[in-house]
Amino acid sequence: MKVIFDERQKKHYPRSFFSSGSPQPNPEQPERADRLLAAAKSSGLIAKTPTDYGLKYISKVHTERYLTYLENIHVRWSRIEGGSAEVVPGIHPDRRDGGYPKSAVGQAGWHHCDTASPVSADTWDSVLWSAHSAAHAAKLVLKGERACYALSRPPGHHATREVASGFCYVNNAAVAAEVLREKHDRVAVLDVDVHHGNGTQEIFYERDDVFTVSIHADPVRFYPFFWGYAEERGSGDGTGFNLNLPLPRGTADDDYLDTLDTAIAAIGKYSPGALVIALGLDAYEGDPLRGLAITTLGFGRIARRIGELDLPTVLVQEGGYLSDELGDNLSSFLQGFAAHG
Repeated sequence: MKVIFDERQKKHYPRSFFSSGSPQPNPEQPERADRLLAAAKSSGLIAKTPTDYGLKYISKVHTERYLTYLENIHVRWSRIEGGSAEVVPGIHPDRRDGGYPKSAVGQAGWHHCDTASPVSADTWDSVLWSAHSAAHAAKLVLKGERACYALSRPPGHHATREVASGFCYVNNAAVAAEVLREKHDRVAVLDVDVHHGNGTQEIFYERDDVFTVSIHADPVRFYPFFWGYAEERGSGDGTGFNLNLPLPRGTADDDYLDTLDTAIAAIGKYSPGALVIALGLDAYEGDPLRGLAITTLGFGRIARRIGELDLPTVLVQEGGYLSDELGDNLSSFLQGFAAHG
């Protein structure tokens, strides 16, 4: 298996984010990429850099005005007298069916769901190459690789068509799914991050060609709070093609695996030609953003079960924050997945 990563993905380095009204050190740090890349290489993966795909695939899952905003907002924001060093919104609309503002301050409110996705001078470049990594991994799978790992950092599964949130700017898993759709009539996305993949859900919610499945901590008391409930099943053509499997806080390996069996059965029934795994490692029992209680060995068990689907697969990195075991958790997953193959 190959790991796809570009060093430019590390340039994005927001120093803080607001949590419960207080500035906190941002856990989505470049060191995550260093540890994950080292673990991938130690697991036998061959490192490759991605091709520049421009906006070919990104524009399939995000609006033109949102991408224009991400590319230009920091320069515009820096002209604001007394403005912060990084773009952090101070106002949000209660809905997005009103007028679209021209001001940098208004657009920041429009295009951010929360204060957890600051934009610095380097954010756009890192976000582009994170998405290119996902696209390139999917391209390799289309060319015959059984699986490929996109070390996509910054992550992406909270990014909707035109809203950034939860450390996410461009939805890398959705980008990978769009690449796979070039060959496969049906693609499934299985999100195992501790948080619900609300952005991926929103992007594909009215479509039947991409089946989205998310296993996550129950949002009734956990981020993203407003999405990820079991009754969200899709709409229009997408009705029945979104499956949320929320779990109680603290769910550990065995109960998680029971729920995973439900997800795997649903994916098998859908009969996709290829699979995207939104690989969050923050379900780990010792992750700083604690929500579930998966062990290091548990990640290997999860991966082996997923591998039983025997589908061409793109692994796209999502969450998983700094702990001594972060690299071990990735290695466990990669080895478990490879064991089935």
